[in-house]
Amino acid sequence: MSAPMISFSTGGWRFHLRAAAIVLHGDAVLLHRLADDPFWALPGGRVEIGETAEAAVKREMQEELGVDVQVQRLLAVVENLFSYRGQPQHGLEMHFLVALPPDSPLLNCAPFERVEEGGVGLDGHATSHARLHFRWFPLGEIGSIDLRPAFLSDFLASGIAAGTTHIAHIVHDDRR
Repeated sequence: MSAPMISFSTGGWRFHLRAAAIVLHGDAVLLHRLADDPFWALPGGRVEIGETAEAAVKREMQEELGVDVQVQRLLAVVENLFSYRGQPQHGLEMHFLVALPPDSPLLNCAPFERVEEGGVGLDGHATSHARLHFRWFPLGEIGSIDLRPAFLSDFLASGIAAGTTHIAHIVHDDRR
């Protein structure tokens, strides 16, 4: 059994500590979305109590994609305020540059779907499974999709994710 996720409700808000993977291959980035959500996001998930964010991103990639990844470095610490299904959310997110193994069948693959068993949704309710859609998007086209948090379109398309040597601190308010 896994440890509890660092996610709780207080004062009408839902708080999450999340680790996300920026997976680049050539001029494309791997994104995912829940089957019933209209927006795309970086793959990843919540950090478990007693787990580092780096360990969490490795675990999440294994759970979601069935692959062991190499975490190259932390690119950004993001304070993300947003609304999800009518509930205000406060996320503290660690965005890591992550590499798939060079022989991974996921490189250059067509869009695909994975089912993740169990878990807790952003609303804090238990889920029996989550259908996740994955797709490679050319960096030059991500400005035309609904990507959240919204700052990611510019952050990724500008090459900051690939070329920066410092850790960015980003405060983003995406509430709608």
